[in-house]
Amino acid sequence: MQYVEVASRLLLLTMFALALVSKISSRRAWAEFVESTRAMAVVGDAQVAAVAVATAAAEGAVIVLAAVPLRWAGSVAFVIAAGLLGSLTVAVALVVRRGKSVTCRCFGASQTPLGVSHVVRNALLVVIALLGLAGSLVTGPFDLFLTVIVGVFGAVLGLLVARWDDLVSLLVAP
Repeated sequence: MQYVEVASRLLLLTMFALALVSKISSRRAWAEFVESTRAMAVVGDAQVAAVAVATAAAEGAVIVLAAVPLRWAGSVAFVIAAGLLGSLTVAVALVVRRGKSVTCRCFGASQTPLGVSHVVRNALLVVIALLGLAGSLVTGPFDLFLTVIVGVFGAVLGLLVARWDDLVSLLVAP
């Protein structure tokens, strides 16, 4: 189970790092993220900026805590990630249910509108965060070689999650 924690930790660290960088890399990127948050109309206009900042802060917290090689830090990272991803899953599901066309700014400039595939992605990430949390509560010996392999596997999966829209477009017939 410890290997599940390692893979989950690296997946979430990689994915949230790419997501955060895409949001704060420039003023324009940040403005586009804030505008997509506003367009979702899940919170009132007065709360949009605070929600955007809270989202970025939670992503940053997950990145920092997931990078700290202490069991408690990983556990806290998984709890924050599950909470953030759960909230995002609900928000995206509401947008999809309303039939609104809101561009996904999860990982930077994308023209893909939020859809069911984004709800599925976020729900899978919640499950991964919860599995990582469960893994962080188990103790036992680690094999260094196997730990490195599952860590790389997790990081690669994190990169693939960041390209979710591209993967979905490859797998879904036009």
